[in-house]
Amino acid sequence: MIFTIRTTVGQERIVADLLKSKQTKAEQEIYSIVVVDNLRGYILVEAPNEAEVRKLIYNVPHLKGLVPGGIDLSEVKQFFEEKSLTVDIHKGDLVELTSGPFKGEKAKVVRVDDAKDKITLELVEATVPIPVTMDASAIRVITQK
Repeated sequence: MIFTIRTTVGQERIVADLLKSKQTKAEQEIYSIVVVDNLRGYILVEAPNEAEVRKLIYNVPHLKGLVPGGIDLSEVKQFFEEKSLTVDIHKGDLVELTSGPFKGEKAKVVRVDDAKDKITLELVEATVPIPVTMDASAIRVITQK
């Protein structure tokens, strides 16, 4: 069964770390503790019953409480579906590099490798166009073609 815990917005990862360390020390029967990026102010906990979760969350900072009742895994399954990073990136798009040696530079997408989540780019402000292959997680789309 999945249980929802309310937290202070922005403190979800800290609370999850605190819960994990508390669960490890007490050896409670908690199956998983999940922080979902687009579910701000909430943490999902998988446990056999609500009593285990209540024991786990007792006296933890930044924790506002337990949402009454559990939810079924099918209701939260959409948060766990794996999606390719390259699904919204197309040849000709203008992107900004967010990490690596060219961080902050703008580039044009030359090729997209969906299988490996790799993007081949050409830097816009470079005098000589040099193809650079980057991981799709290291770019941000500015404008789409």
